[in-house]
Amino acid sequence: MSDSLEGYKIGFIGLGAMGWPMACHLQDAGADLTVWNRSDGPARRAAERGMLVATDPAALAASVGPGILCLNLTHAHVVTDIVDILLTALSRDAIVVDFGTTGHSATLKCAAQIETRGATWIDAPVSGGEVGAREGSLTIMAGGTPENFARVLPLLEVVGAKISHMGPTGSGQVTKLANQLIVAQTIDAVAQALRLAEKAGVDPARVRDALRGGFAESRILELHGDRMIRRDFAPGGRSELQLKDVRLISELAEEVGLESPTLENSLAQWEKLVDERERGNLDHSGLFTLYDEEESACP
Repeated sequence: MSDSLEGYKIGFIGLGAMGWPMACHLQDAGADLTVWNRSDGPARRAAERGMLVATDPAALAASVGPGILCLNLTHAHVVTDIVDILLTALSRDAIVVDFGTTGHSATLKCAAQIETRGATWIDAPVSGGEVGAREGSLTIMAGGTPENFARVLPLLEVVGAKISHMGPTGSGQVTKLANQLIVAQTIDAVAQALRLAEKAGVDPARVRDALRGGFAESRILELHGDRMIRRDFAPGGRSELQLKDVRLISELAEEVGLESPTLENSLAQWEKLVDERERGNLDHSGLFTLYDEEESACP
């Protein structure tokens, strides 16, 4: 890792499966890094790695000053709660970079609050999962002014491989939700296709191999199709988080007046898997179990 972030004061809140490797990349790139996490385990691991651990988000904001403060949090309500705390100590000219899928309306609200302190907001949700976070190869979709995007670009280049400035604040979230709409419905389509083949007496592994390279090719067919065939649903991207994202997509669709029966069906399927079947901790390829008679019969 290069020393491209020497001289940068960076704060990082949220050291989960995605946030931890991202914070490590920033530290390895030479950033003056301060971190905070709600649970003690990741905070202890950060301290063991030589990161400065703040006592709370306000202390982290004070430590970073007019630098860059990164958020990698799972749910919008957690982001808004953290923003409320940051507002008590956030320095003028600081930039807050939100790497999570927070949604469009919550992003606009948080950005407006941050701006009352003279600070600015970049929404920069990521795609690529835990593997992309570990490899520093995430796809990043950013919203904010061109000037602020340029200011945080060196940081984004440390954790991401494909980085796109999508437009003003909120544009990154819209782009990520478009991504998740495709992901959610493609997982469903692949699950149905493989189960259809299986029920018709054709080996789904051979069907998957035959489809690879054609118009049906996708990373989901490649990776999740294999998981479905092997019925290996150990969590990578959890189904409960996929449902969270589909709810945010549906919220945005309602805001802009998009009527989509397929989106409504997708929401119903993910709610069935997570809420009715209580399988939110399965990998999101576990949607396949809704079409698997033996699995669906399980309590």
